[in-house]
Amino acid sequence: MGRIGLVTWAGVVALGLVLTACNSASSGADDGTTSVVASFYPLEEAVSQVGGDLVTVENLTPPGVEPHDLELAPDDIETIATADVVVYLGGGFQPAVEDALAETEDAVLVDALDAVDTVPAPPGEAEEGLTVDPHVWLDPARFEQVVEEVAGALSEADSANEATYRSNAEAYVAELATLDEEFRTGLSDCERTTIVTSHEAFAYLADSYGLTEVAIAGLSPEAEPDAQQIADLLDLVEQQGVTTIFAEELVSPKVAETLANEAGIEVDVLDPLESLTDEQVEAGEDYVSVMRENLDRLRAALDCG
Repeated sequence: MGRIGLVTWAGVVALGLVLTACNSASSGADDGTTSVVASFYPLEEAVSQVGGDLVTVENLTPPGVEPHDLELAPDDIETIATADVVVYLGGGFQPAVEDALAETEDAVLVDALDAVDTVPAPPGEAEEGLTVDPHVWLDPARFEQVVEEVAGALSEADSANEATYRSNAEAYVAELATLDEEFRTGLSDCERTTIVTSHEAFAYLADSYGLTEVAIAGLSPEAEPDAQQIADLLDLVEQQGVTTIFAEELVSPKVAETLANEAGIEVDVLDPLESLTDEQVEAGEDYVSVMRENLDRLRAALDCG
C-alpha cells in the first residue's frame, strides 16, 4: 500500500472511531425528559403522577429500605448534582440527602415540608436532629398540597409543559380528595378512637380524622421504650379497650408483639408508606391502594360502623 493509501486508510479508521464515540455518547444522552430525584417513595409517587412520561424520576431510597437510615453512595450524590429537580423532605428526616443538596448546580429544589403546616418535633426528637414531625404524607389532604408543590417545581424546570403538569396534578389531587373523604366517612363512627402504633408516624393522620395516636417509640422508629413507658401503655390498652397494636413493614415488630402478648391483644400492620417492599412493588401497589388498606385495618381495630 502506498503512502497516500496509508494516509487515506488512517483517516477512515479515525473517522470510524469518531463515529463510534458519537454513537456511544448518544446512547446515554438525555432522552428529552426532565430528570428528577425523589428522596423516598411518597415523593417519587407524587413526581410520577404529575410528570408522567415527561419526567425520569430516580428514587434514592430502594424498596424495603428504611428512609430515616438512608446513606448515599457516590453515584447517588452525582445523580443529585446533575438533576433538573430534586424533591426531598427536610426537617432532619434524611440528613444525608440534605447534605448532598450543596452539590446541586441549577436544580429546582423542593422541600415537601414547605407545602404544608407542620408541628414541631418533641424536645427529645429535636436533640436527635428532627426539627418537625416529618410524616405529612400520611394525611391525604396534606399530600394534596405536596403534589401541587411538585407541579409547581416541574413547571419551573420545564415551562413548556406546564399545562400538562398542572392537569396531571389536578387529576391526582382529585383522587387524593376521594381518598380523604373515604377516611372521613370510614372513621366517623367508631367504638374507639385511640390507636397504638410502633412508632409515631400517624399524628397528622390521627389529627385529621379525629383519632389519638399513642406510640411505642417516637418519631424515629429506632427509639425503644423503657419499662415505665411499657407499663403506661399496658394501662392505657386496658383502660380504653384497645384490641390491636399496630406494627410496621420495615421495622422489627418485636416490641409491638411483646406488648400485645402481655396485654392479650392482636398485632396488625399499619403501613407508614416510607418505602414499598419488594412484594408491594411486584403486586403493583401504590400510595392510594396502601392507604386504603390502612383504612380497612383501622376500621377493624376501632370497630367502626
